[in-house]
Amino acid sequence: MEVLIVGAGVVGCAVAWRLQQAGVRCTVLERSIPGAEASSAAAGILAPQAEADQPGPFLELCLASRALYPAFVRELREASDVDVAFRPCGVLAVRFDEAGVEEARQRIGWQRARGLEATWLDAAEARSHEPELSEEIRGAAHFPGDAVVDNRLLVSALTIAAVRSGARFVTTQVHGLVERGGRVVGVATDQGELGGDAVVVAAGAWTALVPGVLASPGAVRPARGQMVMVRTRVPICRHVVFGGHGYAVPRTDGRLLLGSTVEFAGFEKQVTAGGLAAVLGVGLQLFPRLSGAPVVETWAGFRPHTPDGLPVLGPAPLPGLFLASGHFRNGILLTPITATVLTETILGRPVSLDLTPFRADRKALTL
Repeated sequence: MEVLIVGAGVVGCAVAWRLQQAGVRCTVLERSIPGAEASSAAAGILAPQAEADQPGPFLELCLASRALYPAFVRELREASDVDVAFRPCGVLAVRFDEAGVEEARQRIGWQRARGLEATWLDAAEARSHEPELSEEIRGAAHFPGDAVVDNRLLVSALTIAAVRSGARFVTTQVHGLVERGGRVVGVATDQGELGGDAVVVAAGAWTALVPGVLASPGAVRPARGQMVMVRTRVPICRHVVFGGHGYAVPRTDGRLLLGSTVEFAGFEKQVTAGGLAAVLGVGLQLFPRLSGAPVVETWAGFRPHTPDGLPVLGPAPLPGLFLASGHFRNGILLTPITATVLTETILGRPVSLDLTPFRADRKALTL
């Protein structure tokens, strides 16, 4: 069996790795450097609890993927020799006003009813966990099960693992699907037609630009996110810290990632003055001492956004076509489970989770 995978971000590389392990020959098609887009632009947050707005299938998908991560990164290190700096550090979701406190308490309540670990910390307790937090905080929700990974190292590790497992990488632009007899049998590229028994589109924010993949061009669209990296001599915090409109993600060497905007500006990749002001504003609100920290890097990336906020996973209506896109802010988190369910689906095995809510032909994607 031969599978063509369009897109060499973390999702495409992970799918290729898992399929190769199952004995399937994979060719990964990428117009640029593997992982050069959203995968490298992310922060590496693995926080289904801190980011969950409500219970439901999406939360269960995210929790299932978080549960896979410890074994996933151990296996990946053996396959690639790359340590991706996975840390189950927990998340503090800080609140600054009574409305935020009430929202956090409600979130903690339904999560504990689901059997998840979550607690409310008053301001003093929160600062006992993170002494550099602002004196203005009212408290924080603590989600000890959430974690973080260095997403740029993850890109490298998955690329290496896929190549070492036998996957072939081809630099080319994909212009469309090739159909014969009502079935997808390949793709049209700059290098001509390439054939395969199945095609997986894992092209992130560019998914809808591949003709024939989705019913509506608005089914997956780019959401620009701007990020800032600052550096302190000693890490300013140990946890990932969420504020009202952003977050701070520590690396163990003193780098601190601050993010992120959510902007629907098409494929305009600029870092803007307004975006930087918003991101730095969140960081300074959380940790006032950052005012003297040097800014060492800024960047922007495109996350694949869907109208209902759910990813697109599994078989498409066209036989032979499979989708792994629309992960929005959770692409890094959802990488292990996406690779698992896509492999199961393509090989006709029982699927670990019900993919019905994430179908490509659901109403929200066809309007």
